[in-house]
Amino acid sequence: MGKFTYDDVVRIVETADESLRPGSVGWVVGVFEERPVGSYFSQFPPGVVYTVEYEDGEAKEVHEDFLEAGRLP
Repeated sequence: MGKFTYDDVVRIVETADESLRPGSVGWVVGVFEERPVGSYFSQFPPGVVYTVEYEDGEAKEVHEDFLEAGRLP
């Protein structure tokens, strides 16, 4: 079971790769608890992967290790 669910506000942790935009706030718009073998998601370590939509509308897949509960500014 993941830490977050659809529509939760999350923040990218400061230690995340620059491509994930550390410190940014976004919303969970996708939750991938189970992943097809050999798929795009094999690039991530075991655990839940989320699609996070940032405030500017861009979206990225982010492993749960790089997310924390966020709040709107």
